[in-house]
This record gives sequence, C-alpha cells and structure tokens, in this order.
Amino acid sequence: MRIVIAGGTGFLGAPLAESYGEEGHDVRVLTRAVPDGESRHEPGTGVPGVTRVGWRPDGNAGRWAADVDGADAVINLAGESIGDGRWTPQRKAALVDSRIVPTRSLVAAIRSSAAPPGVFVSGSAVGYYGPSADELKTESDPPGKDFLATICEDWEAEARRAEGAATRVVCIRTGVALERSGGALRKMLLPFRMFAGGPMGSGRQYMSWIHRIDWIEMVRWIVETPQVTGAVNATAPEPVTNREFARALGRALHRPAFMPAPGFALRLALGEMAGPLILEGQRVVPAKALSLGFHFRYPEIDQAMRGIFET
Repeated sequence: MRIVIAGGTGFLGAPLAESYGEEGHDVRVLTRAVPDGESRHEPGTGVPGVTRVGWRPDGNAGRWAADVDGADAVINLAGESIGDGRWTPQRKAALVDSRIVPTRSLVAAIRSSAAPPGVFVSGSAVGYYGPSADELKTESDPPGKDFLATICEDWEAEARRAEGAATRVVCIRTGVALERSGGALRKMLLPFRMFAGGPMGSGRQYMSWIHRIDWIEMVRWIVETPQVTGAVNATAPEPVTNREFARALGRALHRPAFMPAPGFALRLALGEMAGPLILEGQRVVPAKALSLGFHFRYPEIDQAMRGIFET
C-alpha cells in the first residue's frame, strides 16, 4: 500500500510510519523539514520504505498532492502540541491554524485526485467532549463548549469535507497516549523518580488514556476495516482517575504516589491550559472500536505500565 502521513515525524506519527515501512509499504511522510515539493528517501527503511516529501500547507493542494493521488490511505496528524506553552491569544490562534490549514490542504488534494485514497484518517482528541466529570462519553455524545472542544469540532468538520464515493473519513479522537520515550508520560516521570510524585489537583478527574502500541494498531485497523467511519475514540476501555493513574505509575516505578500537586499552583504555573489539560477531564470509552471487534493489548492501566516499564 501507499500510505501518506502528515505529521509523520512526531511521537505518534514516527512509529506509525516505521511500522508500515518495516512491512514493505510505500510510506510518504509530508514534512516541513524538506524543501517544498522535494522527496528524500529515508536511508535504512528499505524499498520502497519511508520517503519524506516537503510541503508547506496553505489551505490548497501543492506539488506534494501528487503523492496523495493514488494513495491507499492518507493519515493526518498535523498540529502543534497543545501543551507546549501558555495559551496566549497568539498561541491559541497558532494551535487552531496548525490543525485547520493542513487539514484543508489535504482535503483539497484528495478532492482533486484522479484516484482518491480509500480512507482519510484525521486527528482529533478526547477534548472534543469538554470537561465531563465522571459522565461516561462515547462517540455518540455531542461536543463540549470550551476551547479544546471547539478546536476538535472545527478540525473534524474540515476533515469530513473529504468524504465521497471513493473516500471514507474517520476522525480519531485520541486520549493521552502513553510511552516513556515521549508524550505526557515522559513529563510525569521526574517527580516520581525523585520520590515526589502523586495526583494532580483533586485527583478525582478522569484520564482517558491509551498505550501507544494500541494507538498504532488502532490506526492500522481503521485503515484496513471498511466498516469504520465517522468518529472513533482512541482510548483504552478503562479510563482511570488521576489518583488511580498516579498510583499505577508509582507501582510501576516502585515509588510512592502521595505528593499531590495543588490545583492553584498548576493554574499559576500553566495558566488557562491547566484546567482542560490537567485539572478537568473526560471519562471516554472506545465504544465503536469495541463494537467492531478491535482488540486492545493493554486495556487496563497496570497492564500498560508493566508493558512500558518492564520491557
């Protein structure tokens, strides 16, 4: 298969591209690190392997659109990290643009293709549901009203414009993806290793998480399963409270987990984003994936922690 991945150099995209490349698929990673329109084969990834293709998304299809034409799947993971920097008005605008504009460019490329891809998998997040206390959320629930929910709703609406007779669209609402090499978990490790770890804020807020291996396998399952359309929650079947998560991490590291980080201190340090990213939460379950037969390797948090830290 030919797989085109935008955002294929990040914490989720890079191992996804590698997994396809190792199996002999033709992987085209759209990146700003290569001059616009140029292609560079990644050494050591075999043939056809992974090829980096330069793009400068501006809302339109560029020269890179030739790689989309005839592709089997396009996977859109483009977007700046939500947690890197305080949410100033300028930062908020950048977070929106980094998602909407590349998605608009990919949609334009798909709609102008002579041979459109069979599936367009586009990123989203569990922030779609807004803060929801302990209320269980599935794909059928409506969006929230806060900043993150609005971003996700608009992001998904842009992606759905690619839907057509030849292309199904799946918006993957990702929870907190766990792996010690990066992402949120790496940022959490230091206080635990210094025997100062614990819950954040009240600890009662729910955390919808997924092991990175399960996330990669879910994306691949979506690509290969024609019945999957619309929104899909990429979360483990057992969301946990922040306190339960801290205890599981402490057990995996053989460290205590009783030093809470006060909510007021987090708000002072991080500003507005402390609420939706840390102190509030969503209790999201992958109802669609489970109903269509997806199998999780790591459905429970202690299993996931053992898989991460005992390998």
